[in-house]
Order: sequence, then structure tokens, then C-alpha cells
Amino acid sequence: MRLYQKAKRLGTWDPHELDFGRDRAEWVRMGPEEQGAILQITSLFQAGEESVTLDLLPLIMVVAEEGRLEEELFLTTFLFEEGKHVEFFRRFLDEVCGARGDLHGFHTPSYRTIFYDELPAAMGALRDNRSPEAQIRAVVTYNMIVEGVLAETGYQSYFLALQRNDLMPGLREGIGYVKRDESRHIAYGVHLLSRLLTDDPRLWELAEARMAELLPYALAFIEETFAGYGPVSPFGVRLEELSEFAQSQFQKRLDRVRRGAAHEELAL
Repeated sequence: MRLYQKAKRLGTWDPHELDFGRDRAEWVRMGPEEQGAILQITSLFQAGEESVTLDLLPLIMVVAEEGRLEEELFLTTFLFEEGKHVEFFRRFLDEVCGARGDLHGFHTPSYRTIFYDELPAAMGALRDNRSPEAQIRAVVTYNMIVEGVLAETGYQSYFLALQRNDLMPGLREGIGYVKRDESRHIAYGVHLLSRLLTDDPRLWELAEARMAELLPYALAFIEETFAGYGPVSPFGVRLEELSEFAQSQFQKRLDRVRRGAAHEELAL
């Protein structure tokens, strides 16, 4: 319920109200490599947000059918916010980048593995299998890896590229809102995992193994996004610093789940 109250208070921003005027002027002045870098990360985010919006419904159904009303209330805000994220990135692509064509070429092999295969499979399995094991696979994939590692690393990439160079204030403002939303989503994932692991501590090995299974794809994806311009992006972002950030996020997610499970046990 605390997350639900936060979502009502902090999650009411409107993507349509963001001012992209300066962003568009700066986009026009950028060279092809800089434009390509912005288009790449934004199109990946837009497609990723669309995927998580489509794939969330089975988890909501499981929570609702288990009679967990408070969690269901929060998850209604969760889905609403994911839809707004799709709108935000799509609006930027349309109004700033003028991206009207097919952007699937930016989807690297590891990105496709995670968003085309692993995420929809793990979430879709909940339609027929609502066991704690299936829930753990789903929430680790969705909240811990996609949101907790990939998205957080993407925000860091945006920050390093745009904040350092004082570029695109409208995009930066929107990303700040998205990141704030996602922090609540990750917190819910930690809560759900902690609840499941407290009920059956033997499932910890499954959660840890699932995170370890997906981490190589997350790290490979970061390397693949740098393939076109070597170890340093057109905005001066280094591959090494993003890879290190992603690995640190992975460890943070493991530690948060351990702490969360311990807290649940103490509460019981």
C-alpha cells in the first residue's frame, strides 16, 4: 500500500506535457553518429517498454486470483505507468527524431533473446502455471533483470551522454520520471520475491540461478550496442563503465532480495 500511495502521488506526470522544443533544435544540429546513438537507445527503450506493458497482464491475473487486493491495487498503477513510458519514448521518436521507419535493426541478438524469447515466455507461463517456481522465474526476468539491470543501465547511459553534455532537457526530464516509476516497480519485485522465498527458502537457488542465466545476455547486449563505434560512444560514454555499472546493478538486486527475504522472516 505504501507503493500504491507513492504511485498516486508521484506517478501522475503526463508525457504529452513535456517540452521537446530544445531537444528538436539540438537533434537537427547533431551529426549522423550522435543522432544514430540517440535513435538506437531510444528505440530500444520504446520497444522494451512496449514489451513489458504487453507481458505484465499474466502476473496481475495471478495476484488477483490469489486475492491479494493490496498488491493488485499497486499493479494497476504499474501497468498504467508502463503504458505512459511507451507513449513517452514514442513521442520523442516521432517529434524529435522524426523516426517513421522500421527500427527493428537496432534489436541486437541478445536483446531479441531477452525481449522476444525469455521475457514473454516467463510471463506467459503464468497463464497456465501459477506455482511459486513460475512466479519466481517471471519476476526475476521482469523486475530484476529487465528493469533492475537493463533499464537501469540504459538510464545511466542516457545520463552519461546527455547530462555531461547538457543536451535534450525534455528527454532528460521524461527519463527522470520513468526512472522514478521503475524504482517502485523494482521495489515490488523485491517484495514479491521476498514473500515467495520466505514461504519456501528452497526456491532461493532457483531465483539465483535464473539471474545468473540471464546476466550474460544483459552484458552481451551492452557490448552489442557499442559494436558500431568501438569502446567509446559518440557522446564519450565508455563501454567499460556501462558494463561495470550493469554488473554492480546485478549484485545490488541479489543483495536486495536477500535483505528483503530476511526482513520478511523477521516480520513473521
